[in-house]
Amino acid sequence: MHVFIKRDSTIITEDGHVAGKDAGPTLVRRFLRLFPGATLVGPAPRRCEGFDVVPLEFIDPEDSVIINMDVLDSVDVWRTVFHASGGTVQPQIMNFVWWPVRDIEHRVEKQMFALSCALFPTFASSHRTASEVREIVSKRTTSDISAQAKLAWVNLGFRVDHVQPRNEPDVPVVLYPAIYLTSTKRPDMFRQIVEKVRARTPLRAEMRLHETHLVSEKAMSFSRLNWVWVGPLTAERTSYYEALARTRAFLATATEEAYGMAYVEAMGSGVIGVFPDLPWARALLPEDYPYLYSSADEAQDMLFRALTDPQSCHAELDAAAGGSFATWINEHHSDDAFDREIVSRVNEWFEH
Repeated sequence: MHVFIKRDSTIITEDGHVAGKDAGPTLVRRFLRLFPGATLVGPAPRRCEGFDVVPLEFIDPEDSVIINMDVLDSVDVWRTVFHASGGTVQPQIMNFVWWPVRDIEHRVEKQMFALSCALFPTFASSHRTASEVREIVSKRTTSDISAQAKLAWVNLGFRVDHVQPRNEPDVPVVLYPAIYLTSTKRPDMFRQIVEKVRARTPLRAEMRLHETHLVSEKAMSFSRLNWVWVGPLTAERTSYYEALARTRAFLATATEEAYGMAYVEAMGSGVIGVFPDLPWARALLPEDYPYLYSSADEAQDMLFRALTDPQSCHAELDAAAGGSFATWINEHHSDDAFDREIVSRVNEWFEH
């Protein structure tokens, strides 16, 4: 069975590699690793480093599966491949939903998404995302169509073996855990809270941003603060995890996340996470997680404790996890489970 991976915004560098360090291109590279010999869907045929790119029209649906990371256009993908191949073999498509379903705002796009997930097997990147898929399919399709929907999920997880030994500097580091400065990430709230905590104890803040936000006016305003370092995403995974090993705490301020890979990677590296008390955050954490805030004042107090008394905070995290918080994170968010499950589902749904 030949796997094709479709994500329209994927960029291939001149030397034939998938460009970008954020979630989308990282997942594309992960699929290429999970499915040896997989091919990317693109505008024109091309040979790259370890994989090929072909247009949809070139795909032979016989013994092929298209993993569509764009989801909304799966019906059009089906029609294109079906008719280009002569209209005798039905294309096999699997939706992969890895972004917040609530980001879909327009009524027409909601309907397209629901129909796509009802017609084609769908794999979600977290339990929360799967629940949102199930809800929108139920609400926006007929009962006979929704009854045929196939849906599975598992948390994306992270590579436990990437974690580096802790190596904190004298002045503790607070991480802005998002890579974008959009309103849903609430960077202004992050700044206001951290500034007040800094008035009580020394700290440095670090922000590693996607290149599209690195040159924004808001990023420039952060970089003018002498206690904030603003820079690009790290080029290598080793450097990324070394930076996490130097970080004491992060302050999450996002209103919504589909999963929250960056938060999980940081906690798996021993960083103390301070979260808003919202459903997306609770979905990542043990039931009795102690650092969920309902107000800016609570966030300040929690972050202050994390910076000034980390040993007590780690003890509370261990207690919330019923033993070892690090072990709990590894067991609930290891990428081994994701890798096994998605490969298993592709085989179950499409092998005949």
